[in-house]
Amino acid sequence: MTGDTLVAVDRLVKHFPVRKGFFSSKQTGVVRAVDDISFTIARGETLGLVGESGCGKSTTGRLLIRLLEPTSGAIRLDGDDLARMPAGALRARRRDVQIIFQDPFSSLNPRKTVGGIVAEPLIVHGVGDRAARHARVAELLEVVGLAAEHAERYPHEFSGGQRQRIGIARALALNPKFIVCDEPVSALDASIQAQIVNLMQDLQREFGLTYLFISHNLAVVRHIADRVAVMYLGKIVELTDKFSLYDSPKHPYTQALLSAIPVPNPDQPRRRIALTGDVPSPIDPPAGCRFHTRCPHAERRCREIDPPLVDAGGGHHVACHLVAPA
Repeated sequence: MTGDTLVAVDRLVKHFPVRKGFFSSKQTGVVRAVDDISFTIARGETLGLVGESGCGKSTTGRLLIRLLEPTSGAIRLDGDDLARMPAGALRARRRDVQIIFQDPFSSLNPRKTVGGIVAEPLIVHGVGDRAARHARVAELLEVVGLAAEHAERYPHEFSGGQRQRIGIARALALNPKFIVCDEPVSALDASIQAQIVNLMQDLQREFGLTYLFISHNLAVVRHIADRVAVMYLGKIVELTDKFSLYDSPKHPYTQALLSAIPVPNPDQPRRRIALTGDVPSPIDPPAGCRFHTRCPHAERRCREIDPPLVDAGGGHHVACHLVAPA
C-alpha cells in the first residue's frame, strides 16, 4: 500500500424509486440503498466492506464502476469523476475498473467457451488481433492457476472454484487498476475460499491491484483487507485499519458483528452480543442514528440526531454519539 489515493468517494447516494404498481409511473417513495457515504482507497490497498445482507454493500460496489447510476455524489478514480463522465469517456475508462461477481455459475455465459469469455473484454476494447488475444487468454489462465488448453472448454465443465478463477482471469484481461470483489468467495467451499483469497493476494502483489472487497464473512475480510468499512442500512458506521477494528471495535453494531465470528477453540471464552429486532426498512429508515432501534446503549439523542462519521483518534472513524471525537 503506497498511501497514494486511487479511489475517492464523496457523499455517494443511490435511491431506488418505489412505485405504486408494477405498470404505474407514480412514485410513492424511495429505497435509500446508499445514503451519503464517503471514503478513499489507496493505490495497492484492499478496503473491506462488511455488513448484514441488504445494508448496501453490493450496491456501493456497482456504483463505483458505474453498473448503477448514482443519484448524487462523486466517484473519483485518479482524480477523474466517473459519476459525471459522459458515456464515450466512461467506456474508455472502464479498462481501469473491473468486477469479480459473487456467483461463479451465473456470471459466466454457458454458451461461450472459457477462451471466448476471457477474450471478450479484449474484443470490446479492440485490444490486439486474434493471435494476440489468443496468447493473452492462455497467459491469463495460467496466471490464475488453470491450463491454457482449458480455453476450449465450457463453464459447466469446471468446479465452482475453477469458475471463479475464470472470472478473475476475465477481470484481469485489460490490466485494470481497481477491482470490485463482490463477495467473490461466499458461494465456495471453505477450503476453496482460502485458495481464491490467497490467489487474489498474490495477484495484487504481482500487478499492483487495488481492491474493494465486499463480504459478510468477517474472518475472510480480516485475512485480506488493509482497512475495513462497516455498513448499516446504507450508512458507513465505522472505518479504520483492520487491526484497530478487530482488536478494539467502537461502534455497538461492529461489536455485535465481531462477537458472532465462530471461534475454533471451544474452550475459549467468548461473549456473544445478541441484537434484538429486525433491520429497519431502507424505504423508511428511523430518524437519528439508524442503529438506535437495535442498540442496547441508545440514548435520547440517538433517536433524534444522525451522528456524523468522525475521527475518534488514530484514523479510527466512528458514527456514534457514545464515542467522543479526537
